[in-house]
This record gives sequence, C-alpha cells and structure tokens, in this order.
Amino acid sequence: MQVILLEKVVNLGDLGDVVRVRNGYARNFLIPRKIARRATAVAIQEFEVRRAELEKAQAERLAAAQSAAGKLAEHTVKLLQKAGVDGRLFGSVTTMDIAASLAEAGFSDIVRSQVRLPDGPLKAVGEYEVQVVLHPDVTVDVTVIVEGDLN
Repeated sequence: MQVILLEKVVNLGDLGDVVRVRNGYARNFLIPRKIARRATAVAIQEFEVRRAELEKAQAERLAAAQSAAGKLAEHTVKLLQKAGVDGRLFGSVTTMDIAASLAEAGFSDIVRSQVRLPDGPLKAVGEYEVQVVLHPDVTVDVTVIVEGDLN
C-alpha cells in the first residue's frame, strides 16, 4: 500500500514522502496513529495545501524535544533493586522501570517505548548509559545507576 507520511518516521521517510509499506503496517500502525495517510490523488492534494502547517508543527515538536533533551542529559537515574552479594540482581531493570523513574523525576511525557537498552535489561549493579529517543532526530544518553539492596 502506498501512503503519504504526515511526519518523519525512522527508517521510512520524511514528512511528505510517498512510500510503499505493507498493508498491515499501514492499516494497524501508521494510519490509526495519524502518522500517514493512504496516498490517493485527493489525499496528496490535501497534503500539499496543509504542508506548511504540518512542517510548522513538526518544527515545534523538534524544538520541544531539543529543549527537553538539554534537561534530560543532565539527569541521572538512580534505581535501588534487590541484589545478591556478588552484585547480580534478583530480576532486572527494564525500560518500564527507567521510564517510571523518569516520570517521578518530572519527565512525565517519556514512555517506555522511548527508552532503548542496547544490551537488553540491566541484570547487575553498576552504572549504565541508556538512550532515550525523544524525537526521530533527537536521542539523549542518560546515565542509570543501579544500586544493590541486600535486604
């Protein structure tokens, strides 16, 4: 199915690009989230009329993400988890734990799908660098310190 993108999508295209995607991806993900629209002649004409408005909205989202990135880069997340004597955790620290900790710290707009753990869940005590994707063009490295609780 051919769709016209209403905002930038990583590994797919920029605002206004007409791309071919699988039917299920378009119907179940892109179109319901208003990221894309089916590329018909009428839809392309309507997009060209609204192009300036959509570009302005995308620029505002990018500016907001960049300002949030400045605040987030200075923040350190400290998590206390039950651990054994050797430093291994009973369980693990997941993206949900990190997003919840960031929400408690005042970054309530960050959801777990924005947190990227390059090596999977954190399973040991220590200091880790975790990526938070605020916008397709804005990625921030956040330091996560996992401390062990022996009780």
